[in-house]
Amino acid sequence: MPITTCIFDAYGTLFDVAAAARQAAGEPQFPHLQDNWADLASHWRLKQLQYTWLRAITGAHADFWDVTQDGLDWAMEAAGLDGDAALRQRLLDLYWELQAYPEVPAMLKALKDAGMNTAILSNGSPAMLDGAVQSAGLGSVLDDVLSVESAGIFKPDSRVYDLVGKRFGCAKDYVLFVSSNGWDAAGAAGYGFVTAWVNRAGEPVDRLPWKPAHILPDLTSIPDLARS
Repeated sequence: MPITTCIFDAYGTLFDVAAAARQAAGEPQFPHLQDNWADLASHWRLKQLQYTWLRAITGAHADFWDVTQDGLDWAMEAAGLDGDAALRQRLLDLYWELQAYPEVPAMLKALKDAGMNTAILSNGSPAMLDGAVQSAGLGSVLDDVLSVESAGIFKPDSRVYDLVGKRFGCAKDYVLFVSSNGWDAAGAAGYGFVTAWVNRAGEPVDRLPWKPAHILPDLTSIPDLARS
């Protein structure tokens, strides 16, 4: 079926989740972060995701901003930085203004120029996503920003993926779903979307029953893929 609608995960896919820690490490007031910012960013992201899965399984949904703060607190304690209130606040402030990957604006514009629907489908809360979209200047190349808050549960629950059909009125196989998270791409494939996994780190494919239809090093080729 022809692709009419391109849906993107936000964090790690359109927006660089390591950017907050990387930027803070370059600021003079946080010299103690220079040597371990990458580990902090990695642990922060891992715990953030793990907490969404555990909350979804147990029915203990929470705003993604709360989950993000919990993940940071764990990562900072693991790095021996849990007493640094100024660093914690700076990292949280920067998370609201995450940088988009360099290829994102041109990629989304190409999709819009080709007549495609474009949207975000994210675990992020509406306020968080609005901050990131506005900071990156992507509002004009997105038709909508869909948050799991409308479903009351985190991905990969099918009720989250249902939001796409409800918004755009399209069959599942008309949707190209793009994520940098292997588990998200797998979940969306199992749901029935055509999926592309943006595997920037060159990781192995997850051992799950569903596989992404496409594996890409970045987002540059998404317009050609959607039109093919």
